[in-house]
Amino acid sequence: MADTKVVFVAFAIEDQRQRDFLKGQSLHPRQPFEFIDMSVKEAYDSGWKDKVRTRIRRSHGVIVLVSSSSFNSSGQKWEIACAKEERKPIRGIWAYSNDRTQVPGVTTYEWSDKNISDFINLL
Repeated sequence: MADTKVVFVAFAIEDQRQRDFLKGQSLHPRQPFEFIDMSVKEAYDSGWKDKVRTRIRRSHGVIVLVSSSSFNSSGQKWEIACAKEERKPIRGIWAYSNDRTQVPGVTTYEWSDKNISDFINLL
């Protein structure tokens, strides 16, 4: 069996349900990957940032769930910046079929098994 790929998921807390759907895909037995995230509802302190950076460093890549909520999510913005600093591969996935928000510096694709699997296979 292939080594498990660890993928960090950056998302706005308003998109938590979409994150849950994405994480559910890792339960499929043919997918050798694990999704991790650091979702919190309270303020982001330096301890949180240290923990996120550690998880991003341990990840093979980062999926950003992109939505109109991304603009106001300071935590998600910080996670994206951290992933770039750590030089991790990043793929944006639109969280909703009717929302084509663009996040500067993040190439974003439609949510599909192929787009997600292709990214993970490149890691």
